[in-house]
Amino acid sequence: MSGKFITLEGGEGCGKSTQVKLLAQALQKLGIEAIATKEPGGTPDGMVLRNLLVTGDKDRFDALTECMLYFADRRIHLTQVVWPALEKNQWIISDRYADSTEAYQYYGYNKRISREILSELYQMAAGNFKPDLTIILDMDPKRGMERSFAKAETQKVKELRFESQALEFHNNLRNGFKEIAMREPERCVIINADKSIEEIHNEIMNIVKERFL
Repeated sequence: MSGKFITLEGGEGCGKSTQVKLLAQALQKLGIEAIATKEPGGTPDGMVLRNLLVTGDKDRFDALTECMLYFADRRIHLTQVVWPALEKNQWIISDRYADSTEAYQYYGYNKRISREILSELYQMAAGNFKPDLTIILDMDPKRGMERSFAKAETQKVKELRFESQALEFHNNLRNGFKEIAMREPERCVIINADKSIEEIHNEIMNIVKERFL
């Protein structure tokens, strides 16, 4: 069986990280060599970039600088993790990928970076490569933010740069993910994330089995 690249996307607090781990574990139980990873920060060098991107003041970078940092991380992630794994017929399950960059930088920030620039940067970093499947976890932004801040409090997480954005930003973000899914329905599937962890996991597994197994 050839390797697959599956990405999970969505706003803050929607439960992506948990579902990435559960999906990778479930696939491993089926005898599939699956690797859980993330963007930004899926490599040691990427963790340095992640620290720059998700901590500190929300206005620390201008738009183009922030985008270029994300694409630098993406290129490292692809060349060091994703592509080598796919060559070995392994499955990669990633917590965020390029749809997040478009959703945050284009939709969230009210189109401060054009789609043309995002497309050019993507072509330089990844060419025509795309995920085989993208699961978008959809949740009311207010609910997601409550969960995100609660997690930060209990785990003493300092990655709150985007949580510090106004609610309008997060509403734009949600709408952006929905528009991306409408634009590429053959790749993207939206799941209601305001359910139990088990219910969401089962829904994801059903989609993966239907498409690939």
